[in-house]
Amino acid sequence: MSTRALFDDTEMDGVHQLGPRACVLRGFARPVAGELLRAVDKVAQSAAFRHLVTPGGYTMSVAMTNCGALGWTSDRRGYRYAAIDPETGLPWPAMPEVFKRLAHDAAAAAGFDSFEPDACLINRYAPGAKLSLHQDKDERDLGAPIVSVSLGMPAVFLFGGLRRDDATAKVPLFHGDVVVWGAEDRLRYHGVMALKDSPHAELGSQRINLTFRKAG
Repeated sequence: MSTRALFDDTEMDGVHQLGPRACVLRGFARPVAGELLRAVDKVAQSAAFRHLVTPGGYTMSVAMTNCGALGWTSDRRGYRYAAIDPETGLPWPAMPEVFKRLAHDAAAAAGFDSFEPDACLINRYAPGAKLSLHQDKDERDLGAPIVSVSLGMPAVFLFGGLRRDDATAKVPLFHGDVVVWGAEDRLRYHGVMALKDSPHAELGSQRINLTFRKAG
């Protein structure tokens, strides 16, 4: 796998295209960032962050929880969506209205109208945490886009092709940036490089990522 840079200082604002139907909306979530973070705290009170185990027995470095009708989970039995939080035996917390509005508006801004997510994966990164290259393909509806919101510390997003060994772009993401990809770009491999410790003014040494999907 080769990696190429895909960013310069002139692209800090506006829309940055990653592919035919993939883009970064720079700073799109910044106006509601405080509201988003308060909603994350409320979700985590009902469904605590946890480090999931992969089918291969690897404990993920990223802590996560979910909200919405469905939540993504993993254990030695495999990856899957479920309506019930396996740790509490209760439904996942309802998706906050600010989450729904942001996901819908960001998708529309990227050319995907009428996006109504039923799952939001909330990932919490500490310094050193990373996400290996993967495809989002556990969803039943692959016609809907993925909407991914960055809050807190900056991260380097890896955006590849339809094969794991395709060239991968390095895309720095900052507080309030939103990445949207769908259609012919929907199954492109992507991940996050190991996070460097660059504390954020409000969140300190952590990054929160909200990933909205139409899973059911």
